Amino acid sequence: MNRKPSLLVVFLTVFIDLIGFGIVVPLIPIYSKHYGASGFVIGAIIASFSAMQFVFSPIWGRLSDRHGRRPILLISTAGAALSYVLFAVGSGFENHTAALWTLLVSRVFAGICGGNITVAQAYIADITPPENRSKRMGLIGMAFGLGFIFGPALSGIALHFFGATGPGWTAAALCAANFILAFCILAESLKPDSSQAARRPHFAQWGHTLAQPKIGLLILIFFLATFAFSCFESTLPLLVSDNFNLGIAVDETKPAMTVISLFVFCGIIGAVIQGGAIGRLVKMFGEPKLISLSLFLTGISLILLPFIKGDGQLKWLVVLHATDWPWIKMLLALALLAIGSGLTRPPLFGLLSNLTPANEQGATIGVAQSAGSLARILGPLFAVILYLRVAPLPYVICGGLAILAALLTWQYLCRKNAF
Repeated sequence: MNRKPSLLVVFLTVFIDLIGFGIVVPLIPIYSKHYGASGFVIGAIIASFSAMQFVFSPIWGRLSDRHGRRPILLISTAGAALSYVLFAVGSGFENHTAALWTLLVSRVFAGICGGNITVAQAYIADITPPENRSKRMGLIGMAFGLGFIFGPALSGIALHFFGATGPGWTAAALCAANFILAFCILAESLKPDSSQAARRPHFAQWGHTLAQPKIGLLILIFFLATFAFSCFESTLPLLVSDNFNLGIAVDETKPAMTVISLFVFCGIIGAVIQGGAIGRLVKMFGEPKLISLSLFLTGISLILLPFIKGDGQLKWLVVLHATDWPWIKMLLALALLAIGSGLTRPPLFGLLSNLTPANEQGATIGVAQSAGSLARILGPLFAVILYLRVAPLPYVICGGLAILAALLTWQYLCRKNAF
């Protein structure tokens, strides 16, 4: 069968994979705590996925440059399905120690096999002309946003109807179906006559990539942006609970649903921005200016968030009286953050791809994703520890880092003859 590379197919592959991810991830802290894990063990289980991605993303990227995108996407999709089987089995154990070890192994295995995003971005670069890459990279961000909207919803449904093991089996079934879909209709995007990238040891690839000034700077900017956003993700539940006096109610689902609603709100805005507005904005501003603007918006919103305080639960049917204004301000700040963070990734990876030779797309994007994984390991540790000491401080510092990244982008990438 003569298949042609398709953006729709690779989008569906990533989207279904991220739904599975979104089903399981919100449950990891809850299940770990249920099995009596300490704070350190809970953190280790959560961080293990990003730690493995930090090591393996460049490896999968290099392998896709040498052997093609399709086989690596198929391997990572099959690996994801097996990791969710392990998660489902572990979440049904009665022995607490066995359950925690199985959950840890499932997340380690998922991180090792988590090459989908890196290779999907390289796939898009293969089949997209340079002037349209930023717009097409927005599809990956849109898949992220939609996955984190539908994933938690499916998780709740599976938990309700099938019990504690239901979400794991649901995620595994989705990824297995995704593997079958990709196997049947996903075409190879790498041309047979493409030149081969040089063979390099793992850390030599890092050195080679970062030694290229503009590429190295873009990866540093991506690290800072991801670090700042991961701080927000890890502390927003604490911030909202503290600043709006949610406390621990008799019905404990209400504070949790408020926080989930805010994440879904951000996810919807991010998906809309990355799925629709990116192409027009890149044409208006160009990638460097759009990256700088997005980081500035992210920084300002982070600095504002810890100083917005009110009382009581979020009401979506807002009537404009005094008790609603704090929530309106919170939603506006979160919308600004979602717009800023949504506008960062697609032009950054579009620009990164345009600066990278065709035979090193996977390796370069893999190093960038690996830097993002490192930020997602360090960011939450930094933010939670600092938040418990001085609550506004991680937001102010991370907002400052985002603005610093905006200034670096403006200084070194937005100048007239920068490219």
